[in-house]
Parts: sequence; structure tokens; C-alpha cells
Amino acid sequence: MENKCKKAYITTPIYYVNDVPHIGHAYTTIICDVLARYSRLIGLETYFLTGTDEHGQKIEEAAKKRGKSAKQYADEISAYFKDLWDEFEISYDKFIRTTDEDHKIGVQKAFEVMYKKGDIYKDMYEGHYCVSCETFFTQNQLIDNEYCPDCGKSTTIVKEESYFFRLSKYEKRLLEWYEDKENCVLPKGKKNEVVSFVKQGLRDLSVTRTSFDWGIKLPKSINDPKHVMYVWLDALLNYITALGYGKDEKLMKFWPAVVQVVGKDILRFHAIYWPAFLMSLDLPLPKHIAAHGWWTRNGEKMSKSKGNVVNPREVANAYGLENFRYFMLREVPFGQDGDFSQKALIDRINSDLGNDLGNLVNRVLGMSGKYFELRVDSKDIMIFHKKELKECEDIIDSLQKYIFEMQLNKYLENLWKVLSIANQAITTYEPWVKMKEGKSDEAMALVALIANILTKTAFLLHPVMPKTTSKIATVFGFEINADNYKKFIEEKQLLDTVTLKKIDPLFPKIEDMLMSSPQPAVTKEKKKKEQKSENNKDGIITIDEFFKSKIKIATILEAEEIEGSDKLLRLQIDLGKNEKRQIIAGIKEFYKPDDIIGKQICVVSNLKPAKIFGNKSEGMLLAAKDKNGLTIIMPQKSVANGSTVG
Repeated sequence: MENKCKKAYITTPIYYVNDVPHIGHAYTTIICDVLARYSRLIGLETYFLTGTDEHGQKIEEAAKKRGKSAKQYADEISAYFKDLWDEFEISYDKFIRTTDEDHKIGVQKAFEVMYKKGDIYKDMYEGHYCVSCETFFTQNQLIDNEYCPDCGKSTTIVKEESYFFRLSKYEKRLLEWYEDKENCVLPKGKKNEVVSFVKQGLRDLSVTRTSFDWGIKLPKSINDPKHVMYVWLDALLNYITALGYGKDEKLMKFWPAVVQVVGKDILRFHAIYWPAFLMSLDLPLPKHIAAHGWWTRNGEKMSKSKGNVVNPREVANAYGLENFRYFMLREVPFGQDGDFSQKALIDRINSDLGNDLGNLVNRVLGMSGKYFELRVDSKDIMIFHKKELKECEDIIDSLQKYIFEMQLNKYLENLWKVLSIANQAITTYEPWVKMKEGKSDEAMALVALIANILTKTAFLLHPVMPKTTSKIATVFGFEINADNYKKFIEEKQLLDTVTLKKIDPLFPKIEDMLMSSPQPAVTKEKKKKEQKSENNKDGIITIDEFFKSKIKIATILEAEEIEGSDKLLRLQIDLGKNEKRQIIAGIKEFYKPDDIIGKQICVVSNLKPAKIFGNKSEGMLLAAKDKNGLTIIMPQKSVANGSTVG
């Protein structure tokens, strides 16, 4: 993949509003955000689109089940996506909704163009339809002659009047496109699947429905009001309606897209239907359609029934958004399925980010502060470290191809080789020894080498970790922007004489794996602060301090698992005197809900209420833990609820 033009149009798929955002949505969006930030950094005029897909029978049915109009339901779920992307500081230029009026106008315009061209015609349709996937299947595609080959749910036979798009007309042109444009679909293995599917023969595509109303009506010029457009025709056209197609088309200068990123489950729609629609509209095809894999959790497919769906907001809150971004991109090659585990995430933070990058910043600050009053001068680097600098620059020169080939994990893997050169240089040249030997010029050259390597790393890592790299930039006194990218990366200039600015450690070491638990992850710095605040080394407290905790007896009235959490149970307890409370307890690994209902427990009753995993917790039960597991502290015999312990 390459990008030699001066414009970059980057799109996520628009997300279907049948559920709230999950880790797969976050992965796609973060990838596109990195591509957009990188494109801006290298000086391209960039437009980044995301949004939500809100029409179709599935949405209409979901809204009815909840007693809401389809628009009300779509508004709520679309807001979840937009709020999360805003919270994640996704740098999109437009958030499109298929319920937007401008989108409807553009879709009707496109339908009219294809209809007048003879690419859309009216006929009767009978076939097996999957409501969940919004897709028709032939008899030989079904599982056991009934079930959807994609989601496994039962299909229904639909017979209705429909307008059809002449997809079969574009079969040859599609195959020529795949043949002529080697990287039009990435990765290549996915492209081979698409080519194989098309070679089996394409049937014309039903592009309207009459069995439900929640969709875009046909253009008035066609005068057939009982039809609404097929959700995939409506949705795919968002990529051009967002640029003003059919209305104010000044942003159409960004078309064709440089890259359109999708999940592998919707590749067929994007790599077959979408280019065929564009051919019909006489518009150029996207440069690249890139399909990524799915995410599992600890080796298992994620599902609500298993309670193992990863909430991206929860991970970002527990471990840091930028750490999460780095992990997602570094952990798995694009196109392959990835496995999310907290252990792997923590290992990446502590090793790659903490040891390799964060510690290097600390070392250059320490050495420059100890030996040179935080001053760094690059004048002698080429005398003493020409070899190391050349090695770094050779690696840096090779990085851009990985970005535009959708190999973001290799991009980061090779960028980390630059950091390895820096860390190894400190070990090899031992600046503390140079200072003892009176060779301060050599020590300064080494410190300057590290400072310049970190400077270049800050630019190259910026699309992935913008806030972290901006902090690194403040250390060395520059801003990360396109002009400075050209100066330090393209022109290979070095830092001027600069006085470094100290910052707090970038990546405090994470010692406990505690996402989905009542406490946040514990860092070394936090433990140090806690230790300093102790009254004495033995941790002895007074009787008055002990009685500040009010421990009472309560009975568990209800207990249930919290969806999405591996450790938590939600307890409803009776504290006596008609006082009912809710407690969130990390005991799921050791107790089943049915086993503890009716049991009496000891509760710290005067804790400040806290929000745990999105649930209010109004106290803490007492338990003991040893090598054999965890045991709840319970009275030996029945005691009145509300009785005080102590």
C-alpha cells in the first residue's frame, strides 16, 4: 500500500446500532485514528470518517421490544458510540449517521443514477433471509437447509416485490480490478477469499424491501413509496454522502479513499457490493479495503452468555487509554485474530513501555542532570556515535511502508529496535565511566545520542500515543507537528543545544492484575506513597483509629453475577432497621450466587460509596484469603442484622 497523493481519506465502517461498542469497534476505530494522525503528521490533507448505521429490520424490531420508536433507539445507541470516541479523543473529522438528512439525499441521488443507467430494475424476489445479518442466502449456502452460514440463526423465506441491482453485470470488472490492483484488498489472504467467491458467479442483488418501513424511501422520481432501500446499499453509500455526494460536493475532492478499514465479517459487502456500486456511479474505486480479524479473550470467543466481552472503556480506565492503544496495535498482526488478556496487556505496559521507553527517558534525564545540569549538546554525536545514529536512521527510513501496508504491529516492532539501540549504547559506552575518566565530551555525545533517538521516537510513536509523546517532546523542548516531523525525520536534523525539562515517570509499573475488581491496578509509586503515610513501620494503630470502621452484621438477600466481569457479584443485603444496601464483591471465583443467599456476613458499613464496574457499592464484606482460596467471614450463629462487631 502506498500513498503518493497529497490527500488522505480514511474511513471506519459505520457501526450498526444493535448494541453498544465493544473491543472490536474500538480496535477498528483506533487503527483508523492512527492512520489519520500519521497522515496529518507527514503533511497530507486528511479527512477521517466514522459513524453509525441505523436503518433496517433488525433495528426496527429491537426498538419495538424496548417500547421505543426506531429513531429513539437509534439515537441512544449512536450516542454511545460518539461519546466513547470523544472520550477516547478519536480525531475524526465527521461522525455520520444514516438518519442524517444529507445522507438520505445522497443515497436517493445514487439510487436514481443507477436506476436511470439501467443497473436497477424491478422484479419479484423469493429467498432465505437472515434478519440478524440483513442478508439473503441461496439454498446451497444455508446450513442444514435453514440456518444462516454467518451467524447460525434460523432464516425465513421472504417473497416480495423488490428492486434489484445488476451485480452480475460487474463480475468481470470486479475480477479485473482484483487482478490489476495487487493491494486493493488487504491482507492478501482475504483478497483471495473474495476473488474465489466472485468467481463462483454473482447474482443480482435485491436492494429494496416492502416488509418494513425503517429505511430510506426511494427517490420521488421513481414514485414507489412502499419500498425502502436495503440497509447495505444505504450504509455503504455513507462513504461518499459524507463528502457531500448528491448535494454540496466540495469535499468529494477527498475521494477515492486511501484506505477503508473493516472487520473480516463485513469484507464481502465492502470488497464486492461497494466497488460494484461505485462502478455503476462512474466513481473511482478506493485504493485499499483492509479487513482485520476478531478478538478473543483468554483464548475464548467473546459472548454475552459467557460474560467475557471486553468493555474498551473499562480497559482504558483501568490501564490507561494510550497503553491500551499501543497494546491493541502491537499485539497482533493486522488481519489475524487477536487474543485479549490482562496479563499480556500488563506485560506490554511494564516491558515495552515501562522498561524500554519510559526508563530510557528517565535515564537521559538522570544522566544529563547529574553530569551536565540537564543541558544536552548534539555537536559531537557524529564524531563518537555515527554508527548508532546511522542504524537508527536506516530503521526509521523503512517504517512508513509498514503504516501504508497495514502492518502496524511491524511498524511498532521495528520502532522498538531504535529504542534497543539507545539502551544498548548506554550499556556499551557507560557514560559514568567516561565521566570518571575525564571524557565528558564522549559522555555528552552519548547523552545527546539518546536524546535524539527519543526525539525521533516521539514523532514516530505520536499517532499511536499522542499524549505520551507530547510529554516526551516537552522534555526536549519541541512541538510535534508536520513542520518538525519534516525537520527531524525527513531531513534528519539533530536537536540544537537544549536544556531538558523533568517530567514524572511515564509508565508506573503495574503490579496487580485487577481490572474488573473493586480496586484499581496498583503501581509502585502508589505503594511507596502508602508506605510513607504509615504512622510507623509496624503499622500499629490506636483503638480510636480501629473504631473509625463500623463493622455490622447483614444478611444477603440477593446475589447475581455482573455481566462482563470475571470476579464480581452484585449483592443486595439487609443491614437491619429496614436498611437495604447493594455491595459489589470480588468473590465470584469462590462462591456461586445461590450458595450465599440467606447467609449472614460482616460488612464495613461506613465506607464512602464507590462505583465499581458501573455499579454502586455501599460497603465491603470481610473475607480471609490464603493458599486454599477465599472465605467470607460469617457469624457462628444467627445474629440480629445491624449488630455491631467489635
